[in-house]
Amino acid sequence: MTAPAPRRRVVVAGASGFIGARLVESFRAEGAEVLLVGRTGPDARWGDPASLARAVDGADLLVNLAGKSVNCRYTAENRREIFRSRLDTTRELREAVAAAEHPPALWINSSTATIYRHADDRPMTESAGEIGEGFSVNVATSWEEEFFRGDLPATRRVALRMAIVLGDGSALTPLVMLARAGLGGPQFDGRWPATRARLAAGTRHRYRPRSRGGRQRFSWIHLDDVLGIIRFLDAHPEIDGPVNASAPTPTDNRTFMASVRRAAGARFGLPTWRWMLELGSAVIRTETELVLKSRWALPERLEAAGYRFLFHRHDDALADIVTKRGRHRPVTKSL
Repeated sequence: MTAPAPRRRVVVAGASGFIGARLVESFRAEGAEVLLVGRTGPDARWGDPASLARAVDGADLLVNLAGKSVNCRYTAENRREIFRSRLDTTRELREAVAAAEHPPALWINSSTATIYRHADDRPMTESAGEIGEGFSVNVATSWEEEFFRGDLPATRRVALRMAIVLGDGSALTPLVMLARAGLGGPQFDGRWPATRARLAAGTRHRYRPRSRGGRQRFSWIHLDDVLGIIRFLDAHPEIDGPVNASAPTPTDNRTFMASVRRAAGARFGLPTWRWMLELGSAVIRTETELVLKSRWALPERLEAAGYRFLFHRHDDALADIVTKRGRHRPVTKSL
């Protein structure tokens, strides 16, 4: 009789978010042993090297999703925490992997497609994409530098440059709420003054005329495809380095918001101009960059390797998410 395959061990750091929670649920449903890393554990804790070492030693897969949400106001305190929560956790995991007797074969670390410049002229790919500038880009580049630092010969490393993830609990929730309140129109860019402090910190969104009228590009990916890509990377040992996790059919802000209105059952949606967005973002403690930056990323490496996306059309993705959510609870509820 053939012996059963050994139970796989998967370590997930930052599992409290909507991506991590679904990932943990999915792996456990397959029978994997899933260990969680967080501020309070339960299996390993940040700042506790011994617990991290025990978790990663013998693991088959390590996925790090830890990091403070960028859906906040970019104050000096929040900027420090956005950096610290990404760089420190990644460094701690790298040290644990380096010290492991049996390190994980694959380490997937969260990154972001925001690493690319404001792109309204052509798409950004892993081979031909141009790195941008400003606070958010500095976060992304510093994060990847920390991740790829040092030599881990037994561990393949992939930085998952995720576009805006659509799913229950994602940035889609407030957009659906705005649509149902009649404010689901396009978000228009425009000129807006900036203080010296914001210019120095790189947190000011700079107006580009080409993207006016709600034409800023919108790269997205369905949560189910994020999970599918993680499994695909696990099964394809030839892939390492940065990988764009974005649907192959990006859209623009105007078109996307029209689809949000249809999915939410809203008959009309008033547009919002830059001055309205600036005032509103200050009130709800977020930043206009999240809706005004033109993100145009394509999954060149995934498609070349043969990954088949579950969701190619953003309106199909929206309909799937809103329908599933409606079966369980009303939309009351973060890019």
